[in-house]
Amino acid sequence: MKTEQPLLELKGVSKTYGAGDVLRDVNLRLDRDDAIAIVGPSGSGKSTLLNIIGTLDRPTSGTVFFDGDDLLKLKAGEIAPVRNRKIGFVFQLHHLLPQCTILENVLMPTLAAAAKDRHNEAHPRAERLLDRVGLGPRKLQRPGQLSGGERQRAAVVRALINQPKLLLADEPTGSLDRASAENLRDLLIEVNRDEGVALIVVTHSVELANGFGRIFEMHDGSLVEQKS
Repeated sequence: MKTEQPLLELKGVSKTYGAGDVLRDVNLRLDRDDAIAIVGPSGSGKSTLLNIIGTLDRPTSGTVFFDGDDLLKLKAGEIAPVRNRKIGFVFQLHHLLPQCTILENVLMPTLAAAAKDRHNEAHPRAERLLDRVGLGPRKLQRPGQLSGGERQRAAVVRALINQPKLLLADEPTGSLDRASAENLRDLLIEVNRDEGVALIVVTHSVELANGFGRIFEMHDGSLVEQKS
């Protein structure tokens, strides 16, 4: 049994929109070396949960502790640095800027005020990460010149550039073919292992989920861990 402080802990998290409960009494503990997948049908509350963890939304009730902070007690000006420095996001759509090169896209998060002190070390880190995912030779090309799988790999590198402690991926393989999806899954697992980044992947793909150490199922707003 692990006794060290978890990176992330949710207790009794619920979210209500109008008259409907999207999340119901969700409890989750994530240690600093964890890689978990959350599966469930569309509309089950997966993305809402990820948005709350990523500080993009707030629960109606419950507590969210992340890296020693009670996120619900932080002021707006204190939340932004946590989101920018400590949490990386990968979405189904890569959201790369089409007019910028891949390298420029990767470096974009370092331009935020909260990341200014890391800007000087960001360029060599970007070069190293792009080489690692096989995009070094294509760093000066624009997103439109890359395949879907390559664009998602670039999005993963962008999410890692500020050395986050937690990487959140929302249906990251939803727009990819099977081979590209498997390659991206393997990359995420390597990132968890080699970069020391905790990982939460939301997916409807059971095949993708099976690559991770722990699997949770979201159904009608409730989260239950599947037993191995």
